[in-house]
Amino acid sequence: MTLKTILAAATLAALGTGLAAQEVKIGIAAEPYPPFASLDSSGTWVGWEVDVIDAVCKAAELNCVITPVAWDGIIPSLTGGQIDAIMASMSITEERMKTIDFSDPYYNTPTVVVADKAVDIDATPEGLKGKIIGVQASTIHQAYAQEYFKDAAEIRIYQTQDEANQDLVAGRIDATQADSIAMADFVSTDAGACCEIKGNVADDPAILGLGVGAGVRKGDDALREALNKGIAAILADGTHAEITARYFKASIY
Repeated sequence: MTLKTILAAATLAALGTGLAAQEVKIGIAAEPYPPFASLDSSGTWVGWEVDVIDAVCKAAELNCVITPVAWDGIIPSLTGGQIDAIMASMSITEERMKTIDFSDPYYNTPTVVVADKAVDIDATPEGLKGKIIGVQASTIHQAYAQEYFKDAAEIRIYQTQDEANQDLVAGRIDATQADSIAMADFVSTDAGACCEIKGNVADDPAILGLGVGAGVRKGDDALREALNKGIAAILADGTHAEITARYFKASIY
């Protein structure tokens, strides 16, 4: 057992050395998703998830380059080799794990329904009966709405959450469903001041997942373990909490 342990450690060290010497392309969604990732006035990507990517890669001794990719093509970009990992608020779900592997989770937040303050809506099929709900394409929110709300509400699909938010403000849809942190950020802005969070949807881990992790290609165990090492390190040394405190009032892990 001792020899096996030594050999395993040596193999992992060798793999880590190889990773450190190469550029690791971290795919994020090209569409803005504040406060997790968005472009500032100088064209630089900023946000909580961008800071976490930087911290994880530093802790794991990886040479990471942030690479924006359209959300609906981000998994094909990973499997096709255009990027090496996805860190774009992607939930760890059974369906996605058929195609890609995931690191350990680095955050986990509830899913909510948002609507105009004056509209009587809640986050249930009954509460959305006869309404139009907008969701982003290729997300857990689309999958959830199509499973739970299809018999009660009309479901409208958008390429970005920002487009759904704009139609909500304009009155073209009655509600939208998305991550609680992103929507809390939206309703706190002047653009989203018309609206409020109406409640959390009922949890379904099979659809909503087990938290957000970094996606890697099937069998890329060296990169997955390196990212796990980085995630564990920033959780242990307080870096994750320090980054979170810049953006949020409470932990999102």
